[in-house]
Amino acid sequence: MVKAAWLRRGLVLAALLGATGCATQLVSLNEGPREYVATDYENVLRAWTRTEHLFALSELDNFLTATATFESWDFRWAYVARYAQDYRLTIEQRQKLLEKTLEETRHHHQFFVAIFGGERKYNDLSTPNSAWIVRLIDDTGNETAPEEIIAIKKPNALERTYFPYNTVWRQAFRIRFPRATAEGRLTISPAAKWFGLRFAGAQGNSELVWQLTEDEEPAEPVELEQEAARPLRPVAGR
Repeated sequence: MVKAAWLRRGLVLAALLGATGCATQLVSLNEGPREYVATDYENVLRAWTRTEHLFALSELDNFLTATATFESWDFRWAYVARYAQDYRLTIEQRQKLLEKTLEETRHHHQFFVAIFGGERKYNDLSTPNSAWIVRLIDDTGNETAPEEIIAIKKPNALERTYFPYNTVWRQAFRIRFPRATAEGRLTISPAAKWFGLRFAGAQGNSELVWQLTEDEEPAEPVELEQEAARPLRPVAGR
């Protein structure tokens, strides 16, 4: 027990030291065509992934470490480019996959989330007795509850490989928020300078933030059929 406690505190201290000096990468919600190849995926994944730690300084006790990837329009292009190569999809198959995944962004904002810390039994975000509630927020004051939280009980090889921070020590979820409220208000405001996920509970709260580029403007509607019809740029030598 003592050894486990020291190991846990060591991990927290390492996280603290590793968090210092990291520059925030700006992202854009603008839509439109991308020219990604499979090898671009890791860089795009890093751009759309955030990690935060919630801990007690007095005891160096980790209450919550949360890592999340926002599955944005941009991220999904890179994901399909990687998936299409890995699974050797035909041009028709990858076009259908691209069209389907981009269409999902019309209806909701989706995050892949992996967490650990505290008591594992209370970290199931999909249950009513979870130690944490999650909200989609932005700097204009929007705060939105999830429309669905899906617990990934047994992550498959794809979920382990494409989201490498999703280790056996973590609990994984897909969290979906509506893109707009019933009144038609966008849950991430076009005027927002940042948006994020807030984890809140009795032990405190933590926010994962995605800073938006200063020239961010509301994206013009894109015809998905035309976008999906654009062939993904082939990998050199293939």
